[in-house]
Amino acid sequence: MGSFRCLSVLVISAVVLLFNSPVAQCGCYKRIFSFGDSIIDNGNFVFAIGKGQSALKETPFGMTFFHHPTGRVSDGRVLIDFYSQALQLPLIPPGLPEKNTGQFPTGANFAVFASTALPGSYFKPYNFSLPTGWNLGGQIDWFKQIDYPLHDSFDLSGDKKKILGESLIVLGEIGGNEYNFWFGARRPREQAYKFIPDVVACIGGFAQELINLGAKTIMVPNNFPIGCVPAYLNGFGGPEEPRDEHQCLRWFNDFSSRHNDALRGEVNRLKAKNPGVKLIYADYFGAAMEFVKTPAKFGIGDPLVACCGGNNKYHTNDGCNRTTKLWGNPANFASWDGMHMTEKAYQVISDGVLKGPFADPQLLKTC
Repeated sequence: MGSFRCLSVLVISAVVLLFNSPVAQCGCYKRIFSFGDSIIDNGNFVFAIGKGQSALKETPFGMTFFHHPTGRVSDGRVLIDFYSQALQLPLIPPGLPEKNTGQFPTGANFAVFASTALPGSYFKPYNFSLPTGWNLGGQIDWFKQIDYPLHDSFDLSGDKKKILGESLIVLGEIGGNEYNFWFGARRPREQAYKFIPDVVACIGGFAQELINLGAKTIMVPNNFPIGCVPAYLNGFGGPEEPRDEHQCLRWFNDFSSRHNDALRGEVNRLKAKNPGVKLIYADYFGAAMEFVKTPAKFGIGDPLVACCGGNNKYHTNDGCNRTTKLWGNPANFASWDGMHMTEKAYQVISDGVLKGPFADPQLLKTC
C-alpha cells in the first residue's frame, strides 16, 4: 500500500492461551475467531461506550430470537451467529466484555460497529476524518490485551499453530465503511476508486499474518450491493440516478463489484502463495441479490425498504429507535434499519455461504 499501510497485525504467542479450556465436542471447527464491523458486532460497541446512550441498547433491537437488545445491529441474529450454530458451536461471545478473563473456549468476536479496515490516518492527505477510530488494528490491539491464563504445560512453539489450525477465522465483512463514510459525506465518488487497492491489501495482509501464525481456514467475505441499501436509495436515488432492473442504484452496485473483484483477486493470490491453507471467498453480494431479485421466494415483501424507521419512501429518515415505527414483521423484510439487515436476510446469506453457491468453497465442505 506504499506509504499507507494497515496497522500491523501482530498476534502474539499468547493467542495459544486464549482457548485454554474445553472446546466443543462436535462440529468441524473447535472455535471461531472473527473480526469485522456492525454486520457481525454482537455486543462490543455497546460495551465500549459504557453508559453512553445508544438505540442499540433499547427495543426494538433484538426483538427476534433474543427478545431483548443484545448489542447486535439487527432485530435478531447476525451472520456470525448462524455460522456458530451451523458448526455446532455455542454463539461465540463478544471479546471486549470478557477480555480480562481470557476464557473463550469456543472463540471470540472482536467486530465492532463502524469499524474500517484502514486506520484513520490513511485519509489525512484527503483532508477527510473518519467519524470513528475503530479499525482492524484496534481490534487486534484488544485481542493482544487479553489476559490469557498461563499454563506451564503449553508448548508455545507447537500449540499456537495447532490451536489456530483448528479454528475458523472469519475476516469480515470489513472495508465497506471506508466507502460508506466517504459517500455519506458527499465526497467525490470517483475518488473512492483509489481506496480499493489499499483496503483490499489491508485485508490480505491481515489474512497472511494469521496464516503465518498457523491459521488453516480463513473466510473472507466481500461487500454487499450497496446500491440496493435503503439508506443509499434515499440519499442518492434522485430522478437522474441510473437504476438497474431491480431499482437498485447502478453506479453504487458497480462500485461494490469493483471492490469485490479486487478482493477475489487478493484471495486467489493468497491461495497460490499458501498451498494447503483453506481460503474461502464468501460472496455476500451474490447472496444478498437473491432476495433482491426474488423476494417472495424468501417471504420478503419489498427488499428495498426498511422494517424500522420513518415515513419516507424507504423508511430511513428517522433511523430506528424505540419511538420510530415498525412497518411489519421483521421476517418479511430484508433491511432492518435502512443500513443493516434483518435476521431473515442474514439467514438467507448465511445459508448461501454454508451450503452454496455463494462461497468458494462452500463453508460446510471445508471440514
